[in-house]
Amino acid sequence: MTARLPSLNGLRAFEAAARHLSFTKAAQELNVTQTAISHQIRRLEEELGLKLFIRQSRALALTPEATDYLPGIRAAFQDLRTATDRLLRNGNDRMLTISTLTSFAVKWLLPRLAPFQEKHSDIDVRITTSTELVDFRRGAVDGAIRYGRGQWPGLRAEWLMTDLMFPVCSPALLEGKNGLKKPEDLARFTLLHTTGYGDDWRLWLTSAGLPTDIVKNPGLTFDLSFMTVQAAVDGIGVAIGHTAYVQDDIAKGRLVAPFDMTLPEDAGYYFVAPHDKANLPKVTAFRDWLLAEMRQ
Repeated sequence: MTARLPSLNGLRAFEAAARHLSFTKAAQELNVTQTAISHQIRRLEEELGLKLFIRQSRALALTPEATDYLPGIRAAFQDLRTATDRLLRNGNDRMLTISTLTSFAVKWLLPRLAPFQEKHSDIDVRITTSTELVDFRRGAVDGAIRYGRGQWPGLRAEWLMTDLMFPVCSPALLEGKNGLKKPEDLARFTLLHTTGYGDDWRLWLTSAGLPTDIVKNPGLTFDLSFMTVQAAVDGIGVAIGHTAYVQDDIAKGRLVAPFDMTLPEDAGYYFVAPHDKANLPKVTAFRDWLLAEMRQ
């Protein structure tokens, strides 16, 4: 018959008090009162049916039975700590947290993510989105897909793709005698804008040799790029498309690029990770998958 185990609180109180040979110091370590330690020790002694401490006027000593008992209790607590650390470490090894821009997640990453999950079913992928650069020193983020020039101190950055920008619209806007036929016709259509990308139309119009005052015509502005793209899909107006955000809609016929001229951007998409995480198997697997997807 297996003996019933004593209370865990009593064993913790015993181990701490035996290590310090002081109920006061044990209480401070465990953040309880000295009275609570005394009560837990007394209850443990009652459960075991033997004395563990010799209480002297100004000192505390272990009984011979407690001296024999203590190494096993210490080993058991160490085993608990080791098992807990292993559990949490394994959990972190399985969880992969990636940060990226909301529009990139919606228009490019999420539609392609299923094959990665199928191939790496042992990895629990979590996608977080933000318009701000993630602080890797805070939150448990393993990697990020960022837009920029690849210069982020303290991070390993690997180039993924260059973006091109060009007008896009619903195929419906090209139909009929009043349809969008040439760049000059843009003056008759609603131009769609995205907050933070105010220069896109001006840059493209300048490159096309068109007056930029077209931009001053009444239009619509959205907070996020994927909303602007959706407005274009719905035929509300003409947007400046960015390759990563519109290539799938173009491939499926929901959008068209009415003009041949494209304008290369001076930045691109990068996969970044802290140097201490860059070579973790889960991060390497995701990075390799990203690079393979970009080459398709």
